[in-house]
Amino acid sequence: MSTLTTLKELLAKKILIIDGAMGTMIQRHKLEEADYRGERFADWAHDLKGNNDLLVLTQPQIIQGIHEAYLEAGADIIETNTFNGTRVSMSDYHMEELVPEINREAARLAKEACAKYSTPEKPRFVAGVLGPTSRTTSISPNVNDPAFRNITFDQLKVNYIESTKALIEGGVDIILIETVFDTLNAKAAIFAVKEVFKEQGYDLPIMISGTITDASGRTLTGQTAEAFWNSMRHAEPLSIGFNCALGADAMRPHVKTVSDVADTFVSAHPNAGLPNAFGGYDETPEETAAFLKEFAESGLINITGGCCGTTPDHIRAIAQAVEGIRPRQLPEIAPACRLSGLEPFNITKDSLFVNVGERTNVTGSKKFLRLIKEENFTEALDVARQQVAAGAQIIDINMDEGMLDSQGAMVHFLNLIASEPDISRVPIMLDSSKWEIIEAGLKCVQGKAVVNSISLKEGYDEFVERARLCRQYGAAVIVMAFDEDGQADTAERKKEICKRSYDVLVNEVGFPSEDIIFDPNVFAVATGIEEHNNYGVDFIEATGWIKQNLPNAMISGGISNVSFSFRGNEPVREAIHAVFLYHAIQKGLTMGIVNAGQLAIYDDIPAELKEAVEDVVMNRNQGESGQDATEKLLAIAEKYRGQGGAQKAEENLEWRNESVEKRLEYALVKGITTYINEDTEEARLKSARPLDVIEGPLMAGMNVVGDLFGAGKMFLPQVVKSARVMKQAVAWLNPFIEAEKTQGEAKGKILLATVKGDVHDIGKNIVGVVLGCNGYDIVDLGVMVPCEKILQTAIDEKVDIIGLSGLITPSLDEMVFVAKEMQRKGFNIPLMIGGATTSKAHTAVKIAPQYQNDGVLYTADASRAVGVATQLLSAEMKPQLLADYAADYEKIRTRLANKQPKAAKLSYQASIENGFKIDFNKNAPAKPNFIGSQTFTNYPLETLVEYFDWTPFFISWSLAGKFPKILEDEIVGEAARDLYAQAQEMLQDIIQNKRFDARATFSLYPANRTGSDTVTVMDEAGKVTHTFEHLRQQSDKVTGKANYSLADFIAPKDVAQDYLGGFTVSIFGAEELSQEYKAKGDDYNAIMVQALGDRFAEAFAEHLHQRIRKEFWGYQADEQLTNDELIKEKYVGIRPAPGYPACPEHSEKAPLFDWLGTTDKIGTYLTTSFAMWPPSSVSGFYYANPETEYFNVGKISGDQLEDYAKRKDWTLDEAKRWLAPNLDDSVN
Repeated sequence: MSTLTTLKELLAKKILIIDGAMGTMIQRHKLEEADYRGERFADWAHDLKGNNDLLVLTQPQIIQGIHEAYLEAGADIIETNTFNGTRVSMSDYHMEELVPEINREAARLAKEACAKYSTPEKPRFVAGVLGPTSRTTSISPNVNDPAFRNITFDQLKVNYIESTKALIEGGVDIILIETVFDTLNAKAAIFAVKEVFKEQGYDLPIMISGTITDASGRTLTGQTAEAFWNSMRHAEPLSIGFNCALGADAMRPHVKTVSDVADTFVSAHPNAGLPNAFGGYDETPEETAAFLKEFAESGLINITGGCCGTTPDHIRAIAQAVEGIRPRQLPEIAPACRLSGLEPFNITKDSLFVNVGERTNVTGSKKFLRLIKEENFTEALDVARQQVAAGAQIIDINMDEGMLDSQGAMVHFLNLIASEPDISRVPIMLDSSKWEIIEAGLKCVQGKAVVNSISLKEGYDEFVERARLCRQYGAAVIVMAFDEDGQADTAERKKEICKRSYDVLVNEVGFPSEDIIFDPNVFAVATGIEEHNNYGVDFIEATGWIKQNLPNAMISGGISNVSFSFRGNEPVREAIHAVFLYHAIQKGLTMGIVNAGQLAIYDDIPAELKEAVEDVVMNRNQGESGQDATEKLLAIAEKYRGQGGAQKAEENLEWRNESVEKRLEYALVKGITTYINEDTEEARLKSARPLDVIEGPLMAGMNVVGDLFGAGKMFLPQVVKSARVMKQAVAWLNPFIEAEKTQGEAKGKILLATVKGDVHDIGKNIVGVVLGCNGYDIVDLGVMVPCEKILQTAIDEKVDIIGLSGLITPSLDEMVFVAKEMQRKGFNIPLMIGGATTSKAHTAVKIAPQYQNDGVLYTADASRAVGVATQLLSAEMKPQLLADYAADYEKIRTRLANKQPKAAKLSYQASIENGFKIDFNKNAPAKPNFIGSQTFTNYPLETLVEYFDWTPFFISWSLAGKFPKILEDEIVGEAARDLYAQAQEMLQDIIQNKRFDARATFSLYPANRTGSDTVTVMDEAGKVTHTFEHLRQQSDKVTGKANYSLADFIAPKDVAQDYLGGFTVSIFGAEELSQEYKAKGDDYNAIMVQALGDRFAEAFAEHLHQRIRKEFWGYQADEQLTNDELIKEKYVGIRPAPGYPACPEHSEKAPLFDWLGTTDKIGTYLTTSFAMWPPSSVSGFYYANPETEYFNVGKISGDQLEDYAKRKDWTLDEAKRWLAPNLDDSVN
């Protein structure tokens, strides 16, 4: 039985366990330079510390020991220690020639370890790791040249072929392409692996694991999870999944995405949470295992394990947690063409017509040809951008022109597009008659592209080979109706060639039928040649036949060809396109290459023109001459000549009406350079000095970019675009700055380096880019830079600032060492610290104390770095900046050193004794009119509007003030009135068109207090169904007030029969509508919808509670309160919600939802962190006793924590995790 068959059988039965972190375990050995060198490399001329892969040669017993520890813990699959086992990565250590040996030995060691533990009942497997390398084929490391790449697809392919061969020679069972942050790198790896398989005559299973890098939910190069899967599908992997970068909690939505769309197994091996302030990982084995257990119970995964920070203890806990849980079942995914740019684009049977933008084609657009010839790539990119903005869902790029270096132009333009996310979000169609140009293009595109085109024109063998390569590169194909005898012009020839091509592709090449797009050739009509009159009809007929007879295949065409006879007469051409498309789409035309901004609407064509065009396209009413329809259209056409075609898609220029400061901010955020010179000049004329423009509005704009990037609302290519705008603005200002340069205005020189032992430099490159854009001279020493080189270069280059970067935990110690050395050698320049593993706390406690001669400045991201550097090199601003940092660090150090309990606490027992005591004889529990559960869907929205509390609505828009007074506020009144008016407009639309579905469910049942802080509910027969655990105030009440707990408000069984209510209300439709607005780029209305969704949810909670009091429970049947009084909580009883002050622990939502049956009844569900989905939801309890009141639990001590953990059947660590915000400083 093959390994693949064995694995598939196992995965169908159980969740398999992959091992944990290799680096974390190596760090525990605290190896020094000599350990890395061993005897063999004792005299190696370069530093080797940090070269973990080398340890398979110099410390094999350590590596094998780590493998065996993971196998002992229950791992089914262990990974070879070859994360950097490629020439490009090993070049950092000058060890390229050792790559084959390292990979072979790594595989052999892992295989030996497996042999010790493998049994027939539990076979163990070795996954040969191909890491991402420290370079990227999709991003330029140089902002001044966004088309530049420091590695090519072909170089990576050669690297990966060498490594793959050696891994297979060493005996691996699986090839694992992991930690993919650039999809194009992974495509090169897939191509290489497939080449090796072809050469050796057999395949191994391939596993692929990507990395979602941050809150944006994208890979480093900008792809979403589904786009990543679409780009990887052609590998036909055993599994797809994610590892590294995120902890399990943050990784879950992306695992869920691929779990829903992938027709293969899904893996997840997250980090042990996010790094703490000191670069370590705090998530315990139990915590990680609990997250992954939930993944398993939710049916999301087939393979799981750990990445950074995880240990054999984590793997053991994970294995035990998922043991016996049914693995995710592979979903049935309907065949569909699944393309991608940065975002997925799926063409299903239900998809509407797909517009392929045609203007980025030098053969079809004179303007585009001129721009490419002149190398005016800025405007050429604008052409592509306008196509996407006008509705092109794919853009066709063609550079075939005799006077161009067509291949060079294709590569250059595609590389530029990669840094333009508003273009590269859509898939690319690579259009050329020359295969070498198409192939060069395929090596530049990280998404799943479309090749335009291949055909049988050059014969069967070449057709098969090119189809095989397209598949290996991961592209869909357009197949022209063209064979050895020429182009098909009649319907019969079109059908015959398409059928033959389809059979060869599907049955002989194994090409997926859903990735085949036929182009049956669109030819010009109305040429005056009678044989051409039926060309439109022939295409339309062939389209219908292909749709009916070639399953899953699609049909495309170059639409503008049909109107070629009328070039120069745009209105008539557009009418011909509209009529032709109308008929072809009805027959099944999937897509067409069109000018997306220049399409007439079929129903808008003047009647006379439409009738004439219909006759020509459908070859009707040609009369005895055979040309009557053509002659008639020619006569009518003259009326329309020179009128101009459909209105071009114009850029929205409303932002040009803003102040110059706002315009500069907008241009930076959006990456628009069109007006930057004139706006910068306007700002300069307003400023005392040109430098003020950089330090003022431009820096303010870059700070906005930094905030958006940090919040995951922008991603890397956009930040690089922003930096380019900044550079252009600075270039405009430079001559003015030079002309009046005075002391203190020098831009300065900054040295940047990734410290010794660390090979990650993408983040540092971004910092360099942004600083360079601000006119600073950058000395970039690259990666793996020893301390002595950093300091000597700083002296030689006379730099003004040193910047250190690091991504991995050991880099923190190296940064401390550099700081010590700077102090010892008497440096007097600032030290900037940055990188994913660094933090303000670590800098304050560990680094800053080691260097007293100047500032040590923690810098969170690239945009912040500019502000810090600007102030450091300004004589006026530097002292205040250093004072602010010093004060901030001192606060952190003091806080960490002197953590003291913040307030005197009663013991938990004493606080119970001081609990709130209700006299239930005086305030006897009221029996509800209705006992049971009730559910509402599509609740009338107009009813709920009357219960709106508008004040939080304005707060969500950062407008402070109470409603309705805020509308008259001197400062924000105008903005508030405008916002309120637009909210009213949207409210009307939501209500009239029923855009939201308001749903609710509630329960009222008998209940009693059954413990100091426990409430139990029963069914009508008195059988206990659910228990709720509460927390009690523990502060020392000097005023003599009680220590409240919600349990105090319910009568014990021996005192009286009491009752408890519970509810969930949700607004469905708000998130979807918001996403629709976001997809259109309308963030304003997207936020507005969400804000109103929240208002509806809160209003529904208020309204339903009123109905409970007056009707269902009925204890306040005569209540007459105004909305203002309801907002001020003047009603009798309370409705506390889990997660809020009176019951702050979120996990109580789980028994609440179970009691209510919320998910089954209305569809609202809880996430792993007990957040509610949809977000516009409110849930909580109903307490009716007139003595109840809202309160804040506040901080609790260790004794109550322990009691609560027992009641919840949690470990102490679990309880600490969920109660962290409420624990006082005495709890460690």
